[in-house]
Amino acid sequence: MANFLSVQSFSGMNKLSVNPCKLLDFQLLNLGDGETFESESGSRELLAVMFGGKATFTVGDELFDRVGERPNVFAGKPYAVYIPCQTGYTITGIGGTEIGLVSAPSDLLSAPYVIPPEKVTTAVRGAANFKSRVHAVLSLAGQPELPARRLIVGESFIPSGNWGTYPPHRHQKDDLPRESAMEEMYFFKVNPPDGFGLTRQYNDDMDSAYVVRDNTILMAPNGYHTVVSAPGYTTYVLWFMAGSQRILAAAEDPVLAWVSRTVPMFNTD
Repeated sequence: MANFLSVQSFSGMNKLSVNPCKLLDFQLLNLGDGETFESESGSRELLAVMFGGKATFTVGDELFDRVGERPNVFAGKPYAVYIPCQTGYTITGIGGTEIGLVSAPSDLLSAPYVIPPEKVTTAVRGAANFKSRVHAVLSLAGQPELPARRLIVGESFIPSGNWGTYPPHRHQKDDLPRESAMEEMYFFKVNPPDGFGLTRQYNDDMDSAYVVRDNTILMAPNGYHTVVSAPGYTTYVLWFMAGSQRILAAAEDPVLAWVSRTVPMFNTD
């Protein structure tokens, strides 16, 4: 089964045509002004990440009006809406609206909530030409008021010519505290949108590279993975994970792990 796809971006809900992951799923929702999408979360928890535009959400008995702020993913921190399992929801577009819906199995009967930009923390990972900026949207650290059963979600911005998620890491088996078993997906956008990047996914028994373009997705139920932006272009990554436990521990490729030890040499300010 393919681990890399170009995601359709038609009006309405766009689903993955194939999905090798057992837990994670992704859908891309495009709504015009006043257009509505209605569904039920069932046995899954969802996080609706606002890529661009605004929308009104009715989740169970809760109304979240005019959620969203940035015009596109390259223009600031996101809004996001957590939709718990066993909950009906309706999303109504305000102007042109684009939303990424990530989901995983859940039995957590929590209340829905909005994550505003001020609750999204920012960090810089790496150094030199393997430095990227990261938004922690729904994470484990510093967000006890934002419960989730499995999902961990964030955004990364990889500058022109830079590598992200480098050294490559994986989280495919439970070997705590070194590594935890978690599936991961990377949904990509590129700025300007006619550009490209590359992503590599590999393991002892596989090694594949793919051309990253606007609205493509890497599905990584296992294996090491990394991304690089072509010079002149910035790559956006919506990354999201789910495992049997909501514990994040990533193991770097032991052949390349020495690169991490060079970071203090570059970060001397």
